[in-house]
Amino acid sequence: MTGSDSNLAIFLGELAALAHIVIAFAVTFHVLLYKRDVGSAVAWIGIAWLSPFLGGLLYATMGINRVKRRAQRLRRERLTASDAAASQEIAASAATDPYSPLEFAIGRLTGLPCEDGNRIEMLHSGDQAYPRMLAAIEGARHSVGLVSYIFRDDKAGQAFHKALIAARQRGIDVRVLVDGVGGGYFWSGTYQVLAKAGVPVARFLHSYLPWRMPFVNLRNHRKVLVIDGRLAFTGGLNIGAENIRADNPPEIVLDTHFQLEGPIVEQLTDAFADDWLYTTGERLLTDRWFPTLDKVGPVKARVVTSGPDEDMEQIEFVTLHAISCAQKSIRVVTPYFLPPDPLTMALGLAALRGVKVDIVLPEHSNHTIVDWARRVPLRPLIVSGCNVWLRPAPFDHSKLMVIDDSWSLIGSANWDTRSFRLNFELNVELHDSGFARQIVAASAASQRLRLADLDNEPLPLRLRNGAARLLQPYL
Repeated sequence: MTGSDSNLAIFLGELAALAHIVIAFAVTFHVLLYKRDVGSAVAWIGIAWLSPFLGGLLYATMGINRVKRRAQRLRRERLTASDAAASQEIAASAATDPYSPLEFAIGRLTGLPCEDGNRIEMLHSGDQAYPRMLAAIEGARHSVGLVSYIFRDDKAGQAFHKALIAARQRGIDVRVLVDGVGGGYFWSGTYQVLAKAGVPVARFLHSYLPWRMPFVNLRNHRKVLVIDGRLAFTGGLNIGAENIRADNPPEIVLDTHFQLEGPIVEQLTDAFADDWLYTTGERLLTDRWFPTLDKVGPVKARVVTSGPDEDMEQIEFVTLHAISCAQKSIRVVTPYFLPPDPLTMALGLAALRGVKVDIVLPEHSNHTIVDWARRVPLRPLIVSGCNVWLRPAPFDHSKLMVIDDSWSLIGSANWDTRSFRLNFELNVELHDSGFARQIVAASAASQRLRLADLDNEPLPLRLRNGAARLLQPYL
């Protein structure tokens, strides 16, 4: 190597080192300004400094929330004078509910009233839910809005394709939104079929350009179908052949979905319209989407949305407050259990003060690493007096919560950090003791997980579980 070549190599090395320092400082500044979670902030700063260039690239693609400012701008443009009136109703309605502290807190958190006069029906898996949903689409007179995290191009999905295309052809306003990751990142058969047929369809936060869409971290996990602004379906059910038990698919997935009617449908339609507005820029504000709704039943209900476009983790905060208000019992049903530490602590403290806490999980989920990792937070809960129940196969994907057999929370959010802090999720709180008892009956416990089961695991398995837990923010 000549002297000039040596000098050039030294210069390039110094230039690379300087570039690394500049990038690491840029990441550090951004983290200090915008990351609220201390653990996440420390991790990203460490990655930026210890992994030259790669750390900066990972932060640019996975660590920056690009959706919040745009979503908040669009939402402000949609605000009307009625929002002020709605906020005034919150305090008034709180006084009539036995859980008034919970009622008032959720009202302050969401800015939405808890609506009287709703009817709700529980539907089990695709066997019951899909025929109802398809019939509703076929009977639509004005509008159909559908958002689904997974929307497969298989036997189950094709039935929905046919119904949606037919609705569009007879003049119904149809809008379909599929997640940019769950709906197929590199190829979405549903998107291709519907777009080719002329159905307005969009892919949420989808882009092949990483600087436009952090495709690994942010996902729309909501499942909502709204018909004519009068009838709605929501819960944990995706659209896929694995959800139809009668067809005996190779990997059966059980789930729980719900049909809702009454004033609450306006809040569900509004949530769908917000997602559609964010994705496409189109406003759905006509009477075809938002008709006047009558009271049709005894259930009080309110929508709780959460996602990286919010200032606060609304579903997580609602769950925390519900746990703190529980006097007799807490029942949690979830397919995945890796909650943020405050929720684990809240459940343990509830058990210590004498509340009966039941956590119902599948014995084996469809994510083995999650099953390994969940055993770490389950141990202190069992020590605190919580009951952990494992349900045998087939895998149950339901997400349910009941407080004191009176207050319920249903929807799309799992009990994990991804759902509470990264995904766009939608839950519905319900005040009705009869419905709450239905949920408890439908989630009957099975085999109990005991402390000895965890303590008797060999050291290699405990090390494996602890290592899996470190992946909690990304599972």
